[in-house]
Amino acid sequence: MMEEEWLALAKKGDEDAFHHLIKTHLKTVEKFCYQLGVSHAQIDDVTQEVFIKVYRFLPKHTHGKFTTWLYSLTLNVVRDIYRHEQRQKRKIKQLNEEQGATVYLEKHFDEEARELHYYIQDLDSKYKVPIILHYFHDLSYYEIADVLNVSEGAVKSRMLRAKKKLKEKYKKVGEQI
Repeated sequence: MMEEEWLALAKKGDEDAFHHLIKTHLKTVEKFCYQLGVSHAQIDDVTQEVFIKVYRFLPKHTHGKFTTWLYSLTLNVVRDIYRHEQRQKRKIKQLNEEQGATVYLEKHFDEEARELHYYIQDLDSKYKVPIILHYFHDLSYYEIADVLNVSEGAVKSRMLRAKKKLKEKYKKVGEQI
């Protein structure tokens, strides 16, 4: 039987024909994955994912060579895996950075100061920066206005709003206790 016949039968749901297609193209997909830089440990997983997609989308393959479509699917699966790996690396990096910040906080601040730090971090930047500059860096409202390139009145207004927001957060925590 020719490949087109196996393909036609597989599209109609013939499992033997589908298994024949897998058997025929398995090494091609594995080789292509390897050539694209997929690690030896992942080649089986990527190949399996490719053939799952072939199985799911085979009825939608209506024109063009099957092998061309198979290469395209393989390339897309490999790209998806690389994107996933990059996201995982970014998450791990971010987690490590956050843990480093937590270790710093735990070393240098007591529990109440850490709690205040987290509440301040939740504020919008326009409220957070004046609070930090005033209370932790001893800048006057005039100096803060100069740093932020806003009026002294704007700094006063932002400080009042920031204090109000922080008081609300502390009040909510106090109600929970």
